[in-house]
Amino acid sequence: MENNHLTLARARELNAGMVTEDHLLLHELNVCYAMGAMAQHFGGDVEHWQAIGMLHDYDYERYPEEHLQHTAEPLRAAGVSEEDIRAILSHGYGICSDVEPLTDLEKSLFTVDELTGIIQACARMRPNGILDLEVKSFMKKFKDKHFAAKCDRELILKGCAMLNMELRDVAEICIAGMREHAAELQLTGGGG
Repeated sequence: MENNHLTLARARELNAGMVTEDHLLLHELNVCYAMGAMAQHFGGDVEHWQAIGMLHDYDYERYPEEHLQHTAEPLRAAGVSEEDIRAILSHGYGICSDVEPLTDLEKSLFTVDELTGIIQACARMRPNGILDLEVKSFMKKFKDKHFAAKCDRELILKGCAMLNMELRDVAEICIAGMREHAAELQLTGGGG
């Protein structure tokens, strides 16, 4: 059976020409690995969900004010499927896109995009990074509106509601998914 879904290798290739800033690459990796964990939870194709996570901010670096308006055409031209393009566009629902997240993949991307920002910030403050980050600590920081203030908590909660899941459960899945790649995500603590 031929799989016309995006592969992680292809997503990295497509990103290479568009995303060059370290903090954006790191964010995409965080989302990528959190999406892989969500795929496992939902019984989805892990690499495919990771690839969507990797590519979700494809046009952000070049067009921060017009995010997602320069995504569909170039990806379509590169042979990315309509289904995958739709998934990517849906993470901006209500902000810079009117594509509503409908599938588990789309709802997960919508939720983890902001959620990984808070997880990353929590992990960075700990001596052992994400290696021993517990959901309890995350929940405490989530409630503190001044911590990682740029991360939209309302949006995260809206995403959890779409998924019919509790915030702590989604966070636990994402932390576990990111922990497996702690070194690559620079979340092993010790200032690294």
